[in-house]
Amino acid sequence: MTNQEYQAETDNKQQIFDVFEELQKMPDQSESMLTDVYFSDFPDASSRIFRIYRELPLHYHEECDEHLYVVSGRGLFHLDGQEAKAGPGTFLRFARRQVHGFPRIDEHPFVVLSIDVPRRRPDDIVFVNPEDGDASSFMARNND
Repeated sequence: MTNQEYQAETDNKQQIFDVFEELQKMPDQSESMLTDVYFSDFPDASSRIFRIYRELPLHYHEECDEHLYVVSGRGLFHLDGQEAKAGPGTFLRFARRQVHGFPRIDEHPFVVLSIDVPRRRPDDIVFVNPEDGDASSFMARNND
């Protein structure tokens, strides 16, 4: 995509978002592990919020680096064998193929702002234990 094409695409999209307003629109329950809402969705990068409804088993992504900022809720985060508490204001960064997950959610709603570089395809998820899930059980999109 050229800079001119990118600018034309960007000009046609909303660029200011109220994270807390979008959070209120997310369902209270989900059959999937999480639900997300995209703010930007370009091949080179995407931004979105997602709500985690229950334990998020250990997994990784083959094609993107993720940058997560916890907006609300509290839980335990796992990254490459280390665990730490995560709550509002926690920023987490990890590269593609780094194993991560949320083995425990302590306070709901647990919502995270995510920047994925490049854009994370919805099926780009590999569970360490394949019995823990797949792309269809992982995420439900709240908008398209």
